[in-house]
Amino acid sequence: MALFQNGKKFTEYAYNTEEDLETDVINNSKLFFGKDSIYIDTKRKIEAKFLGGTIPDGFLFDLSDKDNTEFYLVEVELSKHDFFNHIFPQMTKFFAFFKNSKSQSELVEKIFSIANTDLNLKKEFKKYLGEKEIYKFIKDTVDNSQNILLIIDEDKKELPEIVETYTDTWGKIVKLIILKKFVNDNECIFTLNPDFENIEFADIESVEKVDRAEEVEFTEEFHLEDVSNKVKKIYLKIKEELLKVNENLVFNPKKYYISIVHKKNVAFFLFRKKKMRLVAMLSEEEVKDKIKTHTIKHLSEGVQKFWNGPSCEIIIDSEENIEEIIRLLKTLVKKE
Repeated sequence: MALFQNGKKFTEYAYNTEEDLETDVINNSKLFFGKDSIYIDTKRKIEAKFLGGTIPDGFLFDLSDKDNTEFYLVEVELSKHDFFNHIFPQMTKFFAFFKNSKSQSELVEKIFSIANTDLNLKKEFKKYLGEKEIYKFIKDTVDNSQNILLIIDEDKKELPEIVETYTDTWGKIVKLIILKKFVNDNECIFTLNPDFENIEFADIESVEKVDRAEEVEFTEEFHLEDVSNKVKKIYLKIKEELLKVNENLVFNPKKYYISIVHKKNVAFFLFRKKKMRLVAMLSEEEVKDKIKTHTIKHLSEGVQKFWNGPSCEIIIDSEENIEEIIRLLKTLVKKE
């Protein structure tokens, strides 16, 4: 494969070592993950015994939505590595780590120690946090957001089946980016598939295609098993109130969300451990007119196109003023 730009031909670069790929990720982290991100190169900062002897290549904080920061363990791999003998066991250790509260506490302490002793990192955190405590921010983020970002130079044929087989780990936690590099003398062009900004929605879209083709079935229990009792209570209350309005409403579980269906999809629930996100099929202006106390997140034009119409995202992490969410959804149901 080749790319052409400004009369120049850029040929695909073949990464010979994992270190080469890691270096490009480190040097271009702001370009790849956005200017509102903090990437921590861990290989030079963490002793080998950490995480059960398996050290991730990086820690990534995505602060593009400052009220809902996302955290990722980052693993950089070459596609030529054997999947079941190298990549699979590496990721399995990360899954076990996330399920261990003691390990998570050690992780928070380690990240804080790195951030507190590295003056450049400390400055970056304070730029976003202001007077807020770095330790509390790291702890809250890791508690609420647990992702693994797998960056690889080519697709792996084993991945689709693995994601469908291990739905509670690979299916929920792992996000995949394919990074390619094209060169012409000292110039280079990178491609990311998918773009990090839309990585979660790209996952949903690909799984949707599999669902339609193979009729994979998921349940509410699948989505609710790892969430807090608070989030579960909020979701069930919303469902109960809407069914009072229309008992024929369908709450339709898919791999990455539960949709509310009344003739067509009117809203989508996406779950995290201590919060959930509601994608409402209504313009952002109309939603802001009805929602006054919950955070509303803008969705790019491409993401709205994926959801098949004007939409925006509402962050729900508290029962407080949940009535305004219920009123909004009742309006959407009646509208249809």
